[in-house]
Amino acid sequence: MHRVVFNRFPGGVSRCLTMSYDDGVPEDIRLIEIFNKNGIKSTFFLNSINLDRDGFMPSEEIKNIYKGHEIACHMMTHPRPTTIPGTSKLVETYEDRKILERACGYPVRGLSYPFGNYDDETVEVIKSVGIEYARTTVSTRSFDLPKDFLRWHPTCRHREDLAELVEPFLAPGDDLRLFYVWGHSYEFSRSDNWNIIEDFCRRVGGRDDVWYATNIEVVDYINATKALRISIDLDTFYNPSAISVWLTVDGMTLEIPAGKTVKI
Repeated sequence: MHRVVFNRFPGGVSRCLTMSYDDGVPEDIRLIEIFNKNGIKSTFFLNSINLDRDGFMPSEEIKNIYKGHEIACHMMTHPRPTTIPGTSKLVETYEDRKILERACGYPVRGLSYPFGNYDDETVEVIKSVGIEYARTTVSTRSFDLPKDFLRWHPTCRHREDLAELVEPFLAPGDDLRLFYVWGHSYEFSRSDNWNIIEDFCRRVGGRDDVWYATNIEVVDYINATKALRISIDLDTFYNPSAISVWLTVDGMTLEIPAGKTVKI
């Protein structure tokens, strides 16, 4: 029998870096320049009520400002979800998604919980209006894939010993590693420490052995691997999704193209 292991991201690599930043503030522009310079992608969670307000992003420009990255929800008015009724949670998420989609021009499918605050009711409400993943503020200090995308715990906040995690992330190994960093871009200005993210991006960016992805790209890829159909003999693979999937068979990397069947 063949040995099949799901230990590859797109391109056949075993490392993935994804970032996310909250609130949609002007400092995002400088942060995006740093990301783009190093080939890194990020998700940006915005509160739609703040669009066009002083100290936040202009609604007519966010499509271009965040081009190549992902715009997602942060609830409309940044409430503490566990302190408001279910109906309010519904409105906060629905309206945020609707306004952001009109501004960015594509379906908005993710959310970060304001203040990292959520409960089971919140999870069910956001799921009911089409949110497919939601980031918490619980740092795992690990590179494991999330067990539940609607309770997605990141690896760390950027101010939490970020540099110390680079070496173990990039260390040799065949295991799947997902490095998820989050924060607020205004923190770099307030603390005058832009060098932290600049140094980090120089160290982990621009590498052939790392897949750089937005949050939703990670979600879509993992879901595509789960949708793969495999024969009982582990020698025939059908990929019904629109995304190519990589895995290893007997230690060899194999690509299963979107919509194709591969027999070994």
